[in-house]
Amino acid sequence: MVESAPSYLASVAAAYDGVAEVYAELFADVLDRQPLERALLGAFADLVRDLPGPVADLGCGPGYATAYLHGVGLDVFGVDLSPEMVTLARRAHPGLRFEVGTMTALDLPDRALRGALCRYSLIHTPPADLPAALAEIHRVLAPGGHLLLGFLATDEPTAGVHAYDHRVTGAYRWPPDYLAELARHAGLVEVAQLVRAPTDQERGRQAHLLARRQ
Repeated sequence: MVESAPSYLASVAAAYDGVAEVYAELFADVLDRQPLERALLGAFADLVRDLPGPVADLGCGPGYATAYLHGVGLDVFGVDLSPEMVTLARRAHPGLRFEVGTMTALDLPDRALRGALCRYSLIHTPPADLPAALAEIHRVLAPGGHLLLGFLATDEPTAGVHAYDHRVTGAYRWPPDYLAELARHAGLVEVAQLVRAPTDQERGRQAHLLARRQ
C-alpha cells in the first residue's frame, strides 16, 4: 500500500468539491444515454457476480454508477477523493455505502474485492503515478477479480499519452493499448477493450478497458 498521498490528490479533491452540485446534476442520467457502457457494466457484473467480496466504485463521484451496479445485483460501495461528492452520493443513495478515500492507498486488505470500477477517475493521475495506482488496485482484487477502466483515448491509436484541458482539473488521454500494457505489468490481464466515437456532447473518443487479476 502507498504510505503517503501523491501531491496531486489534494488539488483534484478540491476541484471536485467546488463543482460537486453542478457535476451531480449534469451526470445524473448519463448512463441512460450510454447503451454501450450499460452493456459493458452488465458484462462486468456477470463476470464478478460469483466471486467473493464486494465491488468498489473507485472515484464514484455522486454515485450513479455505484447505484447502477447495485441495481443489477452486486454488493458494491463507492470511494471518492471529494468529501462533497461523497455527501451528495450518500444523499442520493442512502441505502448504499460511500466513503472518502483514494485509490492510491485503499483502506482494504489484500484480495478483498471481486471487482473494481474506475469510471473516468484515473484520468487525473499523472503518467508517472499510474503504475502505482494500478498496483494498488491489483493488491485489493481477489484472484479472478476484474477491473473496468473508463477513460478518454488519444485521438489516434498510435498517439502517446497527453494532457488535455479537462473542465474540472488537469487530466490525461491514454492510448488504450498503452494502458493495457501498464495494467499487464501490474498483474492485470486484458479481457476486452471498447472504444467509441464521441457524441456531440463529448470531447473525445471514449474508451474502456476490462482486465482480470490472474
